[in-house]
Amino acid sequence: MKSTTKTDSKQSFIAEARRAQIIEAAIKTLDEIGYIQASLAQIAKRAGISTALISYHFSDKDDLMDHVLMHLLGESTSYVLDRVHPHSTPHAKLNAFIFASLAYQGTHRAHNSALVEIIFNARTPDNVPYYKLSDDEEEPLLHELQQILQDGQEKGDFGVFNVNVMCSLIQGAIGEYMLNTAVTQKVDLETYSNELTKIVQQASKGISD
Repeated sequence: MKSTTKTDSKQSFIAEARRAQIIEAAIKTLDEIGYIQASLAQIAKRAGISTALISYHFSDKDDLMDHVLMHLLGESTSYVLDRVHPHSTPHAKLNAFIFASLAYQGTHRAHNSALVEIIFNARTPDNVPYYKLSDDEEEPLLHELQQILQDGQEKGDFGVFNVNVMCSLIQGAIGEYMLNTAVTQKVDLETYSNELTKIVQQASKGISD
């Protein structure tokens, strides 16, 4: 029984490692040639494996892309939250949220590119673009940002403002740096992070009473 358990565990580990290898190859492929051209053959080529091996682990391209998307979202969420949670005050958490979100973009450019490619090109079985889908479950990062702002208001650290509008403003400014090359060519990541933090902190003061 122990031998069987060890064998199963080893096979599970190997399968998990192989799936991770395929997902990383898919990310590289999406970054290099885009979603439309990212065939299983192209992904297999970059992974150094056969197309059949990809098909063994993922039913088709759509299935693989869904797993890639979940991996990317989970990775970016963990990166930001791990840097926000050690702080205790709303101001510090808000600063950490902005800096971490932008830092992730700066250190994971291929991953950001792959994420954009999937969101704007992938389709549901009903041919609905992913970016048009409404998620019934609240995004973890959006929820975290809302909690930071609400906590700051309750403690009197922030003024009176619409939390949803402020969240949209902050997330929009963060996303703009990833998508707008005209901005990235003129402003480096550190400067953008510092300036955005100062602007948001000023805006978050809102109306004092």
